Amino acid sequence: MPPQKKPVVLVHGWSVHNTSTYGELPARLEAESKDDILLDIHNIWLGKYVSFQDEVQLDDISRAFESAIRQELDASSLQAKCICITHSTGGPVIRNWIYKYYVEPGKMAECPVSHLIMLAPANFGSALAILGKLRISRIKSWFEGVEPGKGVLDWLELGSPESWNLNVKWMNYFKGQQQYETFFPFVISGQSIDRSFYDHINTYTGELGSDGVVRLSGANLNANYYKFVQESPVGDAIELALTPKENEHITCSNTAFAIAKGRSHSGDGMGILKSIKSGPDAYPAVTLILDCIRVSSGNSYDALCKQFESLSAQVMEEEKVETEDQFLLKDRVFIHDPYSMLIFRIKDEYGQAIGNYDIIFTGGEEDSENHLPENFLADKQRNSRAPGYISFYFNSGVMLGSDPVKYQNKLIRKKLPGAKSLGFKIIPYTDKGFVHFLPAVLKGTPALLAQLILPNQTTLIDVEMKRIVREGVFQLTRDRAPEEFKDVKPGNMLTG
Repeated sequence: MPPQKKPVVLVHGWSVHNTSTYGELPARLEAESKDDILLDIHNIWLGKYVSFQDEVQLDDISRAFESAIRQELDASSLQAKCICITHSTGGPVIRNWIYKYYVEPGKMAECPVSHLIMLAPANFGSALAILGKLRISRIKSWFEGVEPGKGVLDWLELGSPESWNLNVKWMNYFKGQQQYETFFPFVISGQSIDRSFYDHINTYTGELGSDGVVRLSGANLNANYYKFVQESPVGDAIELALTPKENEHITCSNTAFAIAKGRSHSGDGMGILKSIKSGPDAYPAVTLILDCIRVSSGNSYDALCKQFESLSAQVMEEEKVETEDQFLLKDRVFIHDPYSMLIFRIKDEYGQAIGNYDIIFTGGEEDSENHLPENFLADKQRNSRAPGYISFYFNSGVMLGSDPVKYQNKLIRKKLPGAKSLGFKIIPYTDKGFVHFLPAVLKGTPALLAQLILPNQTTLIDVEMKRIVREGVFQLTRDRAPEEFKDVKPGNMLTG
């Protein structure tokens, strides 16, 4: 019996209000349907969801998608699992739906999607989201004539608790290759900037290592999670070391990830979705999408992971130097290094968020904040709703070292030696009183540098701080005479 052809469901991104956003992808899929591309071209479904109303959140959209896909697919008596192709926020929407309705209840075998192909997905959020509704509405690469919805925008802000929770759960479930036998996730994203969309006030629209909206590291589902716990105080300690928590490390490193050459997030000219035309011309995203659709087993998925890894390295090399012509002025030159994202969550031992702190990175032989390479850190964002979450954007080329860079046979950057090690210190603002915190220190090592700074990937770092409780918080007395104790002073640290 020949294999069944699969229906296709297309799911758009945030603030979209017209199905024209899918451009000519449906027509192109119909044209490409061949013997090895098992598409049911009579069943291509265009998703329409509301993301521009403030009250609508990601869980609401996932719930509505479950109802819609069951209603439409069941009504059509479709037996084959479908291929779902998403753009931007559509990726987290469908991942949230899959986890909520199939992974968590233990019904993953019943999931109606076999191939989840995500174009430029904001899986770990977007740096632009922190700008807020009013400012972001003026950026034409995101805004298309309607008010953006705050409920979805909150999820998209870097380091949101909601995205953290989904990503940790997803990583924990899909950390092994054995899951990829009937369900195949793919990420395809670009790192090119459409300069016609560049906003000189909001420079995130031209951020290197991104497509103007989503960072490669924020799209890629190959990621790591580490948990570090602060040691208990001894004597008159002034700082406490951090140690890794056993069995609290997750590596999710087998998700197919490809960098599409010359593609940006949005726009008819370079947009990874809207630039696709129905004619015979080749488009990077179309070629990669068809490669994903051809996957039919765990072995073919593993082979595609390796193929995409090789392709991405080639694209990174070919796009290493970008030039922008400026009339009557010297060309602007951009060096496209790989970047890494570290997202910290700082909590105390009871699970309560700690919002008042600084994080200082250290390195070198003296493990000093002064011995890290110049320009190693490109950006830092503290989540506006949950200050216990903070995201750092590292230049991996600077941190790990880079070969000399030439342009038109001229040396434009010397060889970068990279950092020798990486560590960090967490300096709490609440450092006095009856209950406070001591600085947490993770000594820099070469191994830690290699573990945390992974090109085009995100690492989640959970830190548990010890609450320092001092004598005087609670006392017992047998003296029955009235005694005022409002002026009691903090005593020694309690060690029990």
